Amino acid sequence: MLVIGSRGSQLALWQANWVRGELEAMGRSCRIEIIRTTGDKITDVPLAKVGTKGLFTKEIEEALLAGRIDLAVHSLKDLPTALPAGLCLAAIPPREDAHDALVGRRLADLAAGARVGTSSLRRVAQLRAVRPDLVIESVRGNLDTRLRKLGEGQYDALVVAAAGLRRLGWQDRIAETLPEDLMCPAVGQGALAIETREGSEAADVCARLDDARTRAAVEAERAVLESLGGGCQAPIGAYGQIGDARLHLRGVVASPDGRRVVRRQSSGPATDAVRLGRELGGELLAGGGREIIEEVYGS
Repeated sequence: MLVIGSRGSQLALWQANWVRGELEAMGRSCRIEIIRTTGDKITDVPLAKVGTKGLFTKEIEEALLAGRIDLAVHSLKDLPTALPAGLCLAAIPPREDAHDALVGRRLADLAAGARVGTSSLRRVAQLRAVRPDLVIESVRGNLDTRLRKLGEGQYDALVVAAAGLRRLGWQDRIAETLPEDLMCPAVGQGALAIETREGSEAADVCARLDDARTRAAVEAERAVLESLGGGCQAPIGAYGQIGDARLHLRGVVASPDGRRVVRRQSSGPATDAVRLGRELGGELLAGGGREIIEEVYGS
């Protein structure tokens, strides 16, 4: 019996159940154990102000290291770039749509002063860069909670990950998918991470769920983030796409007010994903990203 650790949100359980289904199709019996994380407990403070890495993963990783669970299923964008000693990313399955989406109204249909909800500094900064006339307000809670608040009229629109809506069958709620040159996605957005203890039986079993193209793309994105030294407090995005064995990678660093946005792109062999990510991170720093990040962390 393999024990899968997961957060208890509707989306997190969809993800854990998907992994359970794949493992059971291999003939392995599984059960899911729900673990409440720090991020689940702190719901009235914007994520950027909490300032703790691993907000949605720390307690799950502790259960993994203690042997209470055999594998953990995360949204990859929640997972810090450095894993605790003894743990590994056994599998990164095929990715869902990595883009951000507007729910409620299309961007062009939002009037000046319209209220847009998001808890992500990355989304806030890029949105302000193109629509400084909008009122951006913090919204926390699970996806269904945020959609309920939209329905109650607390916001005119929400910016959320398209992947979550699609996984839960709510793709009809998407008013507009935002292109990556306007809204560069979060590192690892749309991808799942299956984390296990190194050398464990679960690691060997879960490795069969790994998708090489997705892994290369997100490893490049995570290398960008690592080279920038960023976390949830800094408006940073990176997005990798692979075609014909080549990786096209873009990254962004923006000031929270959206007045300064540094964007860079690069491409190269997918086999050099980590190197490409580190080099792009260096270009972002040299192009003005270093000053923005220093100001964000110094404020």
